[in-house]
Amino acid sequence: MNGDTARAEHELTLLKGGEALFPAMVEAIAGARSEVMLETYIFDFAHSALSVAEALERAAARGVTVRVVVDGVGTGEIPQDWRVRWAAAGVRWRIFNPAHGWRLLAPRGWRRLHRKLCVIDGDIAFCGGINLLDDRHDPNHGALEHPRLDFAVRVRGPLVEDVHDTMTRLWWRLQTARKLRQVDAEGALTAVRAAAQAGVEEPVHSRRMGHGARASLVLRDNFRFRRRIESSYRLAIAQARHEIVIANAYFVPGVTLQRALIRAARRGVKITLLLQGRYEYFMQYHASRAAYGPMLAAGVEIIEYEASFLHAKVAVMDAPRGALATVGSSNLDPFSLLLAREANVFVRDDAFAAEMMGHLRYAIAHQGRRVAPDAHARRSLVTRMANWLAYAGMRLMIMIAGKRY
Repeated sequence: MNGDTARAEHELTLLKGGEALFPAMVEAIAGARSEVMLETYIFDFAHSALSVAEALERAAARGVTVRVVVDGVGTGEIPQDWRVRWAAAGVRWRIFNPAHGWRLLAPRGWRRLHRKLCVIDGDIAFCGGINLLDDRHDPNHGALEHPRLDFAVRVRGPLVEDVHDTMTRLWWRLQTARKLRQVDAEGALTAVRAAAQAGVEEPVHSRRMGHGARASLVLRDNFRFRRRIESSYRLAIAQARHEIVIANAYFVPGVTLQRALIRAARRGVKITLLLQGRYEYFMQYHASRAAYGPMLAAGVEIIEYEASFLHAKVAVMDAPRGALATVGSSNLDPFSLLLAREANVFVRDDAFAAEMMGHLRYAIAHQGRRVAPDAHARRSLVTRMANWLAYAGMRLMIMIAGKRY
């Protein structure tokens, strides 16, 4: 993020976990007068996330335009009872890139909608890494003793227009795809033209306002912004002078990102990585550990979060022009950085960064385990083989998808 793309006059609220996010979203949706748009990777119609589904239903029933997009793998089909309820209320929904069975083996099936966005009346926006999934429930592991660690941000200010624009354009693309399957050639051409008028998914660089918190919406997609989030991270790392703290669920950085971190560490920047300590998925768990060696050798401190599942995608970095923080959906792995649609908010504000840093320092001090370089070097041959097998498998998938990492 630089001074040319960041806008001022933002009111920002950091939200930790669904316990904070869901009530904030329900309150905002309850006050909606004209429109609610929502995108998520996982929408689990159970437990605390039900409150959001019910809020969307109530809003549509009172005449608010409600549009929901869920990912075809993360969520899949919306449950039948909720399809009926939402249809009766007037909620409109689309499923992004449905993929089942053998279709998941094709690279096209690996392109997912991973961002978590919501905008209400063009006035309030939410962005972060939190799925619509109860903090203490995991789809694969069941009940959790402690809530997963994750964050989102509520935003008022010029950035909300960017969120609205990018969500609107995705909606019209999905509408176009649907019409191409359903209508004749003339109708399809009309649909294509309508979608073209929506433009390209690009943040609107609106005028600067006031001297409040400066923030920008940074996207990754498969059109114009294929490397934007990674580039923003690399720029922030290059500008850091004293300290960098990154919390990331799936940390498998590419060569350029690894080099940026190693160069920062060698010039004296204190770097701490808070990473997933619990086993969740074979490939992500082991591939990330294959990347530990170069980081540890450069003096980077690695803390594995063990209290529960780590799902955060956040970072705090100092810089000559004030602290920089980011909250969003993008992991630092090839699936997020090269294939998925992602959205992060980058914030230049000392108070916001200090609040985020406080959460991370607590997790590092009380909920994590430091990875000792000598212990990592002594890991068993079986563990080493699993690490490199997962890492090689991930890189092979990216090559098959036609990407370089």
